[in-house]
Amino acid sequence: MYHGFTYESVLLSSLRAQWELDDVLRVDQELDFTRKFMPDLLARTDTAPGLTPAEQLKLNYISAHQYLYYFGVVEQFILPFVLDHARPMLNEDDFRVRALLNFANEEAKHVHLFRRFKESFDRGFPVTCPMLGPPGKLQQKVLSHHPLAVGLIVLMIEWMTQEHYLGSIRKEEDLDPLFKSLLKHHWMEEAQHAKLDTLMVDALAEGRSEREITFVIDEFFQIVGYLDASLKRQAVLNLDALQRSIRRPVANSGRLIAQQYAAARWTYLGSAITHPRFRASLDSISPNAAARVANAVKQAAIEPLEEK
Repeated sequence: MYHGFTYESVLLSSLRAQWELDDVLRVDQELDFTRKFMPDLLARTDTAPGLTPAEQLKLNYISAHQYLYYFGVVEQFILPFVLDHARPMLNEDDFRVRALLNFANEEAKHVHLFRRFKESFDRGFPVTCPMLGPPGKLQQKVLSHHPLAVGLIVLMIEWMTQEHYLGSIRKEEDLDPLFKSLLKHHWMEEAQHAKLDTLMVDALAEGRSEREITFVIDEFFQIVGYLDASLKRQAVLNLDALQRSIRRPVANSGRLIAQQYAAARWTYLGSAITHPRFRASLDSISPNAAARVANAVKQAAIEPLEEK
């Protein structure tokens, strides 16, 4: 076994880490729009071409809005996925059922939290930020694929959350404290979800032939491709919100779109697919599958941007 996770230990850890919505973001709390929301390692707005520092800050807010919108959408399809996985086990292992139901409950709470964030964001930001949607379309698109392919997508996103918080958000001093606290509390519960997802993927992969795994990875690539295309389209929508917020067109806007799309590809896909824990799960399922995914990432050039 490449990990030591158990449903009992994860459940106990989850219960210790739980928090209430009002402890993180009350309905009347306001974000500080004089400070950054996202660290530049994720948003890459400090180096966004053709913008003044004040305009880069506005783009940082738009990037943060996208970040939590995407998490909210993702967690809306994680919720039915987890419940579907738990349903056949309701009369079996008590710890497994309780851990999975608690997982679903926390994901629903996160969706609620992100909606509160959007309400606070909309009160403080001068324009509406258009987003791809509706969320139900993404949910339907993802859940139409093989359950193990969906499980792998969920798993990579959960480990991505860990990488983002521990690798950049936690050590960034110049972020709005309220937004940073929101991301911290989200990370606290997602740390346990990543372990549960690992156990779910193990269960879904058990006994599958190499031919079946090949089909699953094909489906995994289809979902990743859909997400990748959505990031490219969202970069265009983000430019629209930026130009309306700064009240001027951005010169050479194609360059800015390309830079922000490249940043988003690494933030949402590259940092997830290359996470060591995710790679370990793939390798445990099939070394061939792990090699296929690693080669696809290399060919797609989904890489971190160089430090400036």
